[in-house]
Amino acid sequence: MTAPTPVEHRPGGARRRPAAARLRRLPAAPVSLAAGAAAWEAVGRTADASALPPLSTVLDRLVEATRQGTIASSLADSLVNLALGLVISLAAGLLVGTAMGRWRRVDAALGVYVHALLAAPSLVFAPVFFSLLGAGRASIVAVVVTYAVFVVVVNTAAGVRSVPPHLVEMAHSYGASERQVLVRVVLPAAAPLIMAGVRLGVGRAVTGMINGEMFISVVGLGRLVTEAGGRFDSAGVLAVLLIVIAVALAALALVQAVDRTVTRWVPRTWKEER
Repeated sequence: MTAPTPVEHRPGGARRRPAAARLRRLPAAPVSLAAGAAAWEAVGRTADASALPPLSTVLDRLVEATRQGTIASSLADSLVNLALGLVISLAAGLLVGTAMGRWRRVDAALGVYVHALLAAPSLVFAPVFFSLLGAGRASIVAVVVTYAVFVVVVNTAAGVRSVPPHLVEMAHSYGASERQVLVRVVLPAAAPLIMAGVRLGVGRAVTGMINGEMFISVVGLGRLVTEAGGRFDSAGVLAVLLIVIAVALAALALVQAVDRTVTRWVPRTWKEER
């Protein structure tokens, strides 16, 4: 009686394995984006609802607005608001978070305020900023900071606290000052968690930018969303949304590039496990 052919030698097995290997080698992000775009187009055409136009219609509206010049000028205004808010958020967040993580008294004094403001809906402060700062860029930047700074503070403090105590003790045993310990030991060791907080802060900052522009001073991309919404123009709203998503992805890509530079000492296998 002839023994059964091993699985690896059966006809067709050799063809299935390379096919599966090719599928695994396909880049996940482009495939996911293509599938999402196809699903959006199919649902938009099948539903035939004005609230969800097909992707092709949204892209046509985006091209039209770009040719008219409204996208470029509004995008420039929004990028300035976002950049100012992010710079302030990162500077304040890293400073306060490092102090809270390093010194218990600072954490005890500020922790309750930081966690309370992180949990509070950030948009409720918009009327306060409008009353104090007026309907200008300062109010929008303040909203961006309110959205982004507290998550940076919390992650930075957690990263500083997670530094192994024996590293700090070893640095002190070699005569390192508190400043040297902080700069050369604590911050590098806490860098992965700090950069995670920065990534979260960037996403929240983009949300704060749009909300501030829509509800305080109707400028930038928020103005385009408000105007399109007032006309019940779903394609126009979604076209601006695509621009906002592109801004967020570009900002995150920049942060990830900085992350790779700052955390280059982290073993590659550990990064892949994350």
